[in-house]
Amino acid sequence: MRDVAVIGTGLIPFGKYPDKTLADLGWPAVKMAVKDADIAPAKIEAAYCGTALGGMMAGQRILGRVGLTGIPIVNVENACSSSSSALRQAVMAIRSGEYDVVLVIGVEKLTKFGGGTLPLEKEDWEVSQGLVMPALYAMRAQRYMHEYDLTPAQLALVSVKNRRNGALNPDAQMRKPVTVEEVLASRPIADPFTLLQCCPTGDGAAALILCEAKLARQYRSDPVRIAASDLTSGKYTPGFRDMTIPEITVRGAKEAYEEAGLGPQEIDVAEVHDAFSIAELLYYEAFGFCERGSAGAFIESGASAIDGKIAVNPSGGLLAKGHPIGATGAAQAVEIVRQLRGECGARQVPDAKVGLSHATGGGISGFDHGVCCIHIFTR
Repeated sequence: MRDVAVIGTGLIPFGKYPDKTLADLGWPAVKMAVKDADIAPAKIEAAYCGTALGGMMAGQRILGRVGLTGIPIVNVENACSSSSSALRQAVMAIRSGEYDVVLVIGVEKLTKFGGGTLPLEKEDWEVSQGLVMPALYAMRAQRYMHEYDLTPAQLALVSVKNRRNGALNPDAQMRKPVTVEEVLASRPIADPFTLLQCCPTGDGAAALILCEAKLARQYRSDPVRIAASDLTSGKYTPGFRDMTIPEITVRGAKEAYEEAGLGPQEIDVAEVHDAFSIAELLYYEAFGFCERGSAGAFIESGASAIDGKIAVNPSGGLLAKGHPIGATGAAQAVEIVRQLRGECGARQVPDAKVGLSHATGGGISGFDHGVCCIHIFTR
C-alpha cells in the first residue's frame, strides 16, 4: 500500500457559537487547510466528514459554502471518534490508490442542546438508568483510586497540567490556568470529579488535507507522514470488567505500534482522549508510557508536561481545548501535525519527531468503549 502524508491543516478556535450553523463552523477550517497546503481546491478528489450529532449531509452543507462539490463526500458517525474515523477512511482511500488527495473534516455544534451531558441513546439500558458519561468515568476513577492509592491531588493534576497547556493555546476553549486547590474546590459533579475535572462542551471544527506521500512535496517541503492508522471496536462483555484497564485502547495501541514499527519509548508527543481527568491517567498506562498503577506518580513527576519525558495533551486536551465531539479526532491530528512541524509557539514540544493521536467513543452498555481510533505521525 502507498504511504500517506498530511500537507494541510485548519482549525477554528473551540468555544460556544450559538448563532452560527454547522456549516458556518466548518467552512473556515476547510479554507485554512487548503491555504496551508497551498493546493488548488480542484485537486481534492474526495472528502470525509466526521460528526456525531451534526445531522444529515454535514459534509455537503459545509463544502457547498466553498464551492467544493461534485466530488465523493462521505459522512462518518462514530461517536467521539467520528472525525478520527473519517481520517482513517481517508488514509485507506489513498493507500489503496483510489485517490491521491483527500480532505478530512471534523465538526460539531453542541450549543444547540443548551448544555448538560451528551445526549445518549435512551434505548440502551444503562443510559436509561442514568449512567451518563461523568458517572461512568467516575466509577473508573473510584476503582483506580481504591486499587492503586491514587490521591485526589494527583487526579486533579491532570486538569492543572492541561489548563496550563490550554492557556498557551489560542484555539483552546478554556485558557485560564488553575491550581490543585481550585480544581478540588470547584463544584462537585460525580464523585470524585469536580467541574474542572470534566471536559467542557462546545462547538468547533478542524480539517486536514492528505496526499499520497510521493506527491506531497509538490505542495510543501515538510509533509508529515501517517505511519499508522488503527481503528477497532469494543468487545462486548456483559459481566464483570476491570474498569482500571481501557482494554480497547490497550489493544489498539499494540496494533498501532506494530503497524508503525515503533514503541512507546519513541513517542515524543501525544494527544489522548482526556474527557475526564482519570482518562488521561489510564491512557498513560494503556500506551505504555508508564507501568500499571504508577500513573499518579508519573504525572506528579512532571513526566507528561510539555518539557517532560513525553508531552501529553500540549494543546490542553479535551479538558482545556474543549470537546465538540465530532471535531475532536481531527483537531488532535491537527495539533500533532503542527507539533511535528514546530509551529506551536509557546506550547511547542522540543524537537518532536513522532506523535500520536487517540480518540475513543463510548456510552454503550457492556462495552469498555464502543470505538477507538489511533494515529501515529512521523516527520
